[in-house]
Amino acid sequence: MTDSHRRFGALPVEEMSPRQREVATAILSGPRSRSTGLSGPFEALLRSPDLADPVQRVGEHVRFHSSLPPRLNELAILLTARKWSAQYEWYAHRRMALAAGLDPSVADAIARNDHPVGLDGDAAAVYRFAGQLLATGGVDDQTFAGVRDRFGEEGAADLVGVVGYYCLVSFFLNVDRYPVPEGEGLPGPA
Repeated sequence: MTDSHRRFGALPVEEMSPRQREVATAILSGPRSRSTGLSGPFEALLRSPDLADPVQRVGEHVRFHSSLPPRLNELAILLTARKWSAQYEWYAHRRMALAAGLDPSVADAIARNDHPVGLDGDAAAVYRFAGQLLATGGVDDQTFAGVRDRFGEEGAADLVGVVGYYCLVSFFLNVDRYPVPEGEGLPGPA
């Protein structure tokens, strides 16, 4: 994004309404306090605290309690960030994906909009499912079965949830024009 002027910007605690502070406290008392805190999409989301509260609870589940292995969950997040050219999402989750065991060459291929080579069966099933969902809004029977047979119906539901949640997050980050450190992020639009 060429315009670096944020639309929502930071929301200092002293300027928050009581409801915004309540939701901010809920976010900070959960597992995000150790990683992202109120940064990223939450500065924009907190403008609507009654939306931010259920959204942050869904986000806590899909990020920290998904039935999918973290490496595969992060793969789905990277595919979603790439689809929407969500620079901050890519910046934050590329590091998390590598820490979770995703091969850097897979992330690099996704950044270039190339199909990664050498995906194991689990990663290939997640890649196919998330990619098809992002491209068409659904998945065919074979793709669904490929994930369900590996991860069960809970895994298939969690995969839909992570892609859907990070679409919403990507939209908030892109609308806000949330910045990334110089030289970080994705190489141009998806």
